Amino acid sequence: MQDDSSTPFPPDTGSPPGPESPPRREFKARGSFVVRCESCNLPRLNCLCPYRVRAESRSRVWLLTHPLEHYKPTNTGRLIRDVLPDTEVFTWYRTAPDERLLELLADARYAPFVVFPDDQEGYAERVVGMDRVVEDRDSGRVPVFILLDGTWRQARRIFRRSPYLATLPVLPLVTDRQTRYRLRKPASSDHLCTAEVAAELLRQAGDGGAAEVLDDYFDVFNDNYAASRRHTRPAAPTPAMRRLLAARQDA
Repeated sequence: MQDDSSTPFPPDTGSPPGPESPPRREFKARGSFVVRCESCNLPRLNCLCPYRVRAESRSRVWLLTHPLEHYKPTNTGRLIRDVLPDTEVFTWYRTAPDERLLELLADARYAPFVVFPDDQEGYAERVVGMDRVVEDRDSGRVPVFILLDGTWRQARRIFRRSPYLATLPVLPLVTDRQTRYRLRKPASSDHLCTAEVAAELLRQAGDGGAAEVLDDYFDVFNDNYAASRRHTRPAAPTPAMRRLLAARQDA
């Protein structure tokens, strides 16, 4: 969830150019000419699909994704859905909450937690630790990590402007882990991207096997995408690549 204030489209004034105005050139987003895999959205030169491995976990992840994030090929939320088949993805709109999300939040089978920092006093009474997650799981409920998928600015907006999240427990990620994400510049090395957050939460909740698969898949994504920007392939199969290929053969 890095802070990136860039916008992918130029402003639209709603009126055609005047008679003396030069014709507008067709807008071409950066990377729009790259031939991408329709499944993983990476350039075909470094397709991620051969390394896709499914994993099971007792905890689940629900992504509440800002609309603009869906169009970013560097978004890592999709990696979670590739690895964990029970992942749910909802698009966030301030005035139109997703009806399925509201239904799931009301389902007593699930114990949802909003993953967000505990650095503000306004919701201090809602902040819980991983012990609460384990407690709910041991009581028979399914722990759910709700990740606010977007830039830090967008995530804060989602947190503050979603009334249906206002009564849920807030789970801050407590970790010394530093980000390995190289495709966007983070505000701090402590700011993990969405897939890294999910992997660390799974590990702390006791789903270590799923966490390792997601970590490896993220590393391959990170390496392959970085290589694509140089129009090359990784020089040799990385340890993460070899582990995922071996897991696919064993499946």
